[in-house]
Amino acid sequence: MTTFLLVHGAWHNGRCWERVVPLLEAAGHRVFAPSLTGFGDKAHLLGPEVGLDTHVDDVVGLITEENLSDVVLVGHSYAGLVISSAANRISDRIAHLVHLDAMVPEDGESAVDVQPMTRQLIELAEKSESGWRVPPMPEQPAPLGLFGVTDPDDVAWLRGMLSDQPVRCLQQPVRLDNPAADAIPRTHIHNVGATPTGITRRPIPPIQPNGTAAQVWELPTGHDCMITMPGELSELLLKLP
Repeated sequence: MTTFLLVHGAWHNGRCWERVVPLLEAAGHRVFAPSLTGFGDKAHLLGPEVGLDTHVDDVVGLITEENLSDVVLVGHSYAGLVISSAANRISDRIAHLVHLDAMVPEDGESAVDVQPMTRQLIELAEKSESGWRVPPMPEQPAPLGLFGVTDPDDVAWLRGMLSDQPVRCLQQPVRLDNPAADAIPRTHIHNVGATPTGITRRPIPPIQPNGTAAQVWELPTGHDCMITMPGELSELLLKLP
């Protein structure tokens, strides 16, 4: 039995994994898909003080409180920053890192460094009435849709779970100063459907930090593959060594 911890990206909450969780559980595995602070069942905790460090604490806290080990830690989009910092803190509990169409940072980088267009979102938030709320990206015409989701029913479902992201999440840097974390194997899953203008993806080095060949898989869909291709995504996760 494998323990999967699925971490949602910016603006989303743990409900976005609802189509993936039962597929992994049906294969005999244990699955956690929490909402990070400020989202879903923790929406009442949203505030300007919530940042990347808060969300790293969420993940580390869940793993330690549940006494989890050999965790496959999956981070979607912004959560690539979250899982990287979490693994840095508790590397002995992580069996595998999966960057799911995710930001892949270096030590000391923030979301702006990894995805430069994020700076525009920060500037808009700072000039807004709140000074800290970053609203979700707007829906665009097909094939872009809402985070790559184009089915009308799915769009309505997704829109109902989206909420503002605190700007601090995009400003705080990751800390990747634990050499032990380099030994963790990692897999990158790229969603290669339509991509909005301004979104860039860093090339993955051919060799992982642990010295083995990089493992990069692709799904022919938009950004929110857990909604558009839950079966195919689950199959990939179940292939992990």
